[in-house]
Amino acid sequence: MKKWSGISAMVLAAAIIISGCGNLQAASTPASPAENKIFSTAKVTGVVDGDTIKVELEGKEETVRMILVDTPETVHPNKPVQPFGPEASALAKKTLEGKEVKLERDVSQRDRYGRILAYVYVDDQMFNEVLLEKGLARVSVFPPDVKYVDRFREIQKKAQKARLGIWSIEDYASDHGYDDNKAQISSEPQPSRNEEVYYGKCAEVQAAGKAPLHRGDPGYRSGLDRDGDGIACE
Repeated sequence: MKKWSGISAMVLAAAIIISGCGNLQAASTPASPAENKIFSTAKVTGVVDGDTIKVELEGKEETVRMILVDTPETVHPNKPVQPFGPEASALAKKTLEGKEVKLERDVSQRDRYGRILAYVYVDDQMFNEVLLEKGLARVSVFPPDVKYVDRFREIQKKAQKARLGIWSIEDYASDHGYDDNKAQISSEPQPSRNEEVYYGKCAEVQAAGKAPLHRGDPGYRSGLDRDGDGIACE
């Protein structure tokens, strides 16, 4: 009887030890931090430029840099405002400012500047893709964050084919960024083409049946293009 009592005591002691170890392991497992979530919800509090926004995330203000896209500069301290940068920023403000957005992470959580890296969704639409669709951004790849790179490149090809936005200026956008020299050459007036026809006001354009005029069309001039979008006498 004593023999069996001793064995029972040993079994009970072993069970207690195992149970205690299990509790210690559970207690030592850290909770997942918020930024390790694949998806999180934030409110946009401001727009820095076309691909960078300010958000309120879990009570903190954070800067979010959109993954896999690069818009022309508007606020870079060492670069001029680049063509189609203001348009990208304006679209971001119109679409995102004050809105609740969903942030999707890839592999990296933040870039070297401490900005959160994310794909940004508003109303179930990914804004990174919208920029590419409208020709207001180029695909910019920084591994390992390449989850949607193939899809993005297909969208970019369509914008290139249609010569939308940044793709309307030859050799301006490339895999390496934006060429300011190409942009300056493109923005210089071309009198030999546009001065062949001169319209004093949009009524004359409409009377000639030429409205609207696009940048580069005979007779187009900035004075007729009030909103500066490249289309006059709309």
